[in-house]
Amino acid sequence: MTNEMTAQGLDNLKKQLDKVRAQLKEVAQRIKEARDLGDLSENAEYIEAKNEQAFLLGKEYELDQKIKSARVVRRCSGDTVTVGCKVGVNNGKMAAVFEIVGSDEADPLNGRISPDSPIGGALCGHRVGDKISVKTPAGMSEYVITKID
Repeated sequence: MTNEMTAQGLDNLKKQLDKVRAQLKEVAQRIKEARDLGDLSENAEYIEAKNEQAFLLGKEYELDQKIKSARVVRRCSGDTVTVGCKVGVNNGKMAAVFEIVGSDEADPLNGRISPDSPIGGALCGHRVGDKISVKTPAGMSEYVITKID
């Protein structure tokens, strides 16, 4: 499965992966030190470090898979809303700008939404001047697309 995202999103995933790998090295050292203390069956430091290692290995695998399946969207395709576009909308009461990003980089409070969100999904595939209706947790909303960058 392809994971569409911006170049910035891919860079962020790579930084997270580097951080997890650095943490794994630290945990490996803690495990080694805990082994040196003797009886592992009652060694809380060893058990805690092994649990943390298991969690980090899962996180490393997850990030690695996301990076491998990433398809970087270089720029907005032009006249149709896709990942990578900044979209101006107006609902008659207020204007807003949303940046359509991959699901791993979504930050709705800062206007970064993914196609997996109700508004992002409704915007994708539409053009300037299109009117869309979106069912949100607050109810039905209508928007007109005013610009695509």
